[in-house]
Amino acid sequence: MQELCNVTGIILKAEPFGEYDRRIVILTKERGKIAAFAKGARKQGSRLLAATNPFCFGEFKLFEGRTSYSVSEAAISNYFEALREDFDGACYGMYFLEVMDYFTRENNDEKNMLKLLYQSLRALCHEGLDNRLVRYIFEIKAIALNGEYPGLPEYNVYQESTVYAVSYIVNATIEKLYTFKVTEDVLKELAEIAKSFRDRFIDKKFKSLEILSELKFHVEKRE
Repeated sequence: MQELCNVTGIILKAEPFGEYDRRIVILTKERGKIAAFAKGARKQGSRLLAATNPFCFGEFKLFEGRTSYSVSEAAISNYFEALREDFDGACYGMYFLEVMDYFTRENNDEKNMLKLLYQSLRALCHEGLDNRLVRYIFEIKAIALNGEYPGLPEYNVYQESTVYAVSYIVNATIEKLYTFKVTEDVLKELAEIAKSFRDRFIDKKFKSLEILSELKFHVEKRE
């Protein structure tokens, strides 16, 4: 007999399964990253149609089987609709989801990773924050939370403001991460530092990152 369990989390990805079902991956507070099947979720009129898409954050009632979970109900408290209406923001958001899918594992304590993802998606929805800064903060903090922060690269000398910003990102609580702005020069140095960390600790190519690079290329070409 299947047991019912409640989890709180964000959907990292969703893909078709069978004729009408969906397979979703949820980063949860209670059980780390888990996969679950949502029966009939792709049918028009299904109560799970809107609730089983990427970015959805809320509470999920799941039936726990021997080898998989099945979604019984979902109460979504944040759809991050602003990202759905902003292509640039959505690309950053999808990249964040991909990074978390890469870093997190089932039955691990991923509470801080979940909190970082949630706060970072909120920051993308904030009109006063530069999406590039949000991205670099997210990348550096994710590396630190994963226990892999190596310190600043020794082959370069950075501005004092950059050194302070990186120290703040690594040591600040997640709730206070997105509370500062930087100059364009500091932003460029943060970009360089974040890239050095990605190259060192992430051995995967992300589709959303490729799209972001293409967007940046076209913007620079127009300018």
